[in-house]
Amino acid sequence: MIDRCLICFTEIIPKIGWWALIAEEKQQTLCATCEGKLQEIEGETCPICSRPLEGLESRFIKGDYCYDCIRWEEDPQWKGSLTKNTSLYTYNEFLQEVIARYKFRGDYILARIFSEKVQQVIKQQKADYLVPIPLSPKRLQERCFNQAEAILLEAGLSPANILNRIHSEKQSKKSRHERIYVEQVFQLETNKHIEGKSILLIDDIYTTGSTLRHAAKVLIENGANSVSSLTIARG
Repeated sequence: MIDRCLICFTEIIPKIGWWALIAEEKQQTLCATCEGKLQEIEGETCPICSRPLEGLESRFIKGDYCYDCIRWEEDPQWKGSLTKNTSLYTYNEFLQEVIARYKFRGDYILARIFSEKVQQVIKQQKADYLVPIPLSPKRLQERCFNQAEAILLEAGLSPANILNRIHSEKQSKKSRHERIYVEQVFQLETNKHIEGKSILLIDDIYTTGSTLRHAAKVLIENGANSVSSLTIARG
């Protein structure tokens, strides 16, 4: 069976060599060209949000932290709500198009592109619950699947759907100030006991961090020991 790139559909040329012969055969999801366009986050990053610090103006950095995270941590109502976000890739033009196809045009199979790296990161996290950021019922009906949950499912992992979204307005259309001070977006499912648990939130993109912190705050207020997050892209 010929493997084809899930993004551009070209035939994937198998890698030849001794390692390829003895390694367990697995389906390849990306051609070398498309794989090369995914820009992994490397080098020095903000220890809270994974924002690359290289190339960032010095006025937006304080110590090891980006200015956005400093502002979050200086606000008493948000301080410590999100322990750490790990993002896999920079949200460049190529990834923007890939996520748009996946998220808004229903190309579900693209979740497989990220499976291996998601598995690797989650193994290191040792979380008690993997919690995908939920969609509102209206948005779920429009898209037919939750993109955060699909990332876990395609990685062979079990999502813990313990949050409900109770505020349906699109966060992407709001300013940073509006996102921070909007009424609580989430609520914990009834009879879900998370006291003392470590929780990893899953989402597609980290932009301002507002959505993840709203979710984290609900979980912390209900007894979670710590809340971190994993996202595909860092915007």
